[in-house]
Amino acid sequence: MKIAVLFGGTSAERAVSIASGAQVVEALRKLGHEVVAVDTARGVLDAEGEAELLEAGVTAIPPGAEELDLLRTGDPAALTRAPELEGVEILFLALHGGDGEGGALQSLLEMVGLPYTGSGPLGSAIAMDKDIAKRLFRDAGVLTPEWLMAPVPADQVGAELGWPVVVKPSKQGSSVGLTVVDGPESYEAAVELAFEYDDEVMVERYIPGREVTVPILGEEALPVGEIIPKKAVFDYECKYQPGMAEEIFPCDLEPDQARTVQELALKAHRALKLSNYSRIDFRLDEEGNFWCLEANTLPGMTAASLFPKGARAAGISFPEVCERICTLALEEHQRRRWG
Repeated sequence: MKIAVLFGGTSAERAVSIASGAQVVEALRKLGHEVVAVDTARGVLDAEGEAELLEAGVTAIPPGAEELDLLRTGDPAALTRAPELEGVEILFLALHGGDGEGGALQSLLEMVGLPYTGSGPLGSAIAMDKDIAKRLFRDAGVLTPEWLMAPVPADQVGAELGWPVVVKPSKQGSSVGLTVVDGPESYEAAVELAFEYDDEVMVERYIPGREVTVPILGEEALPVGEIIPKKAVFDYECKYQPGMAEEIFPCDLEPDQARTVQELALKAHRALKLSNYSRIDFRLDEEGNFWCLEANTLPGMTAASLFPKGARAAGISFPEVCERICTLALEEHQRRRWG
C-alpha cells in the first residue's frame, strides 16, 4: 500500500507525535509499504527533512507556546492537494492533541473522502473534551471520578471533592499541564498552569490506587497493562523519559478483574462512539473498583508507548499492529462509503 503518515502538528504534544510518527514510518516501511512522511505543520518531508525531524527525541517538558506559534502558518487543507499524496490509499494519523486528534482534521478528511486511521470526527471531539466524555462514561454505567469545571473556588473543591484533586486541561493529552493538588494553598497556581494549555480546566477527585490501561483494537480488548510511575502521578515526564515508569503487560490482576476492566473499556469505547483503535485508562482503588479516567483516540505509538506494548502482549508485533490499524480503517471507510 501507499500510506501517508501524518504527525507533528502544532499541539503541546508535538514532540510526542513526532516520536510516534518516526516509529510508524519505520514499521510500515519494514513491511514493504510505500510511506510518505508528513508533518502537518510543515508539509510533506523530503529524505533530509525526514531524518532531521524523526530522529529527535521527546524532551522532559512539552514545547512552549512561542515555539508552537511559529509553526502555525501553514494551510492544513493544502496537505490534501500535495502531489506527493497522489495514489495514497490511507492516512495513518500519528497526531496527538489539538486539531489533529480533536476532530477538526477528521472532519476535513471526511469532506474530501480520504480514508484515515483512528476514530471519526464525532468520537474524536467527544473523547478530547474530558467533561463531555465523563458524562457519557457515567451514563454508560462506567465509574469515573467526580469533577468540577473551573473557575471554582478552593473551598467548594474541598467540600465537594475533598483533597487531593487532579487539576488538568479539559482538552489535552499526555498529562500536559496536569497537577496533583494536595490542598487549597497550591490550588490556584495549578489552575493557572492548566489554563495555559486550554480554555477549559477540569478539577477531578484524585483516586488513590493502581493505574491500569486497556488497549482496544477493532472491537477487541487487548491485555491489560499496569503503569507504576516513579512520581505520584503518571505525568508527561514519566510517560516519555526512560526509567521514569514501569509498564507491565499483562499486569497482575485476577482473571475476573481483567475481564471486568476489559468489558468496561469496551463500554467506554462504544459510549464515546470510538472506532478502529483506542486506549482507555483507569484507576483501581483498594475496594476493587475501576474508575475510568479518560479515552485516548490516537494513543502514543512511540517505542515506549502503552498501546504497542499491549499489542505485543497479545502476540502482535509493532509493524503488524500498524498494518492492522490501516486494514481496519480501510474496511470501516468502505462500510461508511457504501453502507
